[in-house]
Amino acid sequence: MRAKPSFTAGQLHRHTSPDELARTTRALRATGRKIAFVPTMGALHEGHRELMSRARRIPNTVLVVSIFVNPLQFGAGEDFERYPRPLEADLEVCAAERAELVFTPEREALYPDGAQVTVHPGPLGDELEGAVRPGHFAGVLTVVAKLFNIVRPDYALFGEKDFQQLTLIKKMVRDLDMDPHVIGIPTVRERDGLAKSSRNAYLDAGQRTAATALSAAVTAGAYAGAQGAQAVLAAAEAVLAGTPELEVDYLALRGPDLGPAPDQGEARLLVAARLGGTRLIDNAALHLGGGELGTHG
Repeated sequence: MRAKPSFTAGQLHRHTSPDELARTTRALRATGRKIAFVPTMGALHEGHRELMSRARRIPNTVLVVSIFVNPLQFGAGEDFERYPRPLEADLEVCAAERAELVFTPEREALYPDGAQVTVHPGPLGDELEGAVRPGHFAGVLTVVAKLFNIVRPDYALFGEKDFQQLTLIKKMVRDLDMDPHVIGIPTVRERDGLAKSSRNAYLDAGQRTAATALSAAVTAGAYAGAQGAQAVLAAAEAVLAGTPELEVDYLALRGPDLGPAPDQGEARLLVAARLGGTRLIDNAALHLGGGELGTHG
């Protein structure tokens, strides 16, 4: 007879085995608890803390955090090997944010030898980030699907900084009839506007200053929204042009679901750029035409 999972409410429990974590969350659900899940790649910062804080506010939930640097979403020449992995510091953050379960699997636990099946993201997966990073979103959706199957969360929280990722995860949940309610949380920023990111640690002082052009560009574009799409892009492009050290991968205006931008109504402005060997992204919600200047959401 299999032993009952050990769990003490209010304490941090770390699991490395998918089976052990699945048994624990299953036992918790049987007692009437809900599962709120925050998947991460570690190097936890204030953006991750905000996700955990929001998750804790959901009544009658157990907060589960995963820490796993997913190799499937890194392409050739990307920063998989140097991606920060401060596990002990991350566990301290989880404890401080009152997470009760932390999942830190090894690669072999999630991708055993011979594993070949992945989740195809559909057409949107080949656009924007997907055009620059082929195969990236297949890797993202595959690991998220696996984590959902292990954790079986009632709620899953993701940051809006990775807005295309958030959009595709919502589409996957809908299209594949998955259970979690996916919640997007607004981007957490530094005082100067730079979006919080684990990759900010790669920037030297000069690059750190230049990086603020991304948030400035999407903010300028958002405030030009009432004047129409061309004005939005022109305002954002003017800001980016003032920072020549930025190598812009794309600046795009889309609908709120990342389809074509409407003539009027809610839209999303997205930008990605490189500073040296570091790649950064940002985005902002806005309203096109027929309204007051300013951002929405």
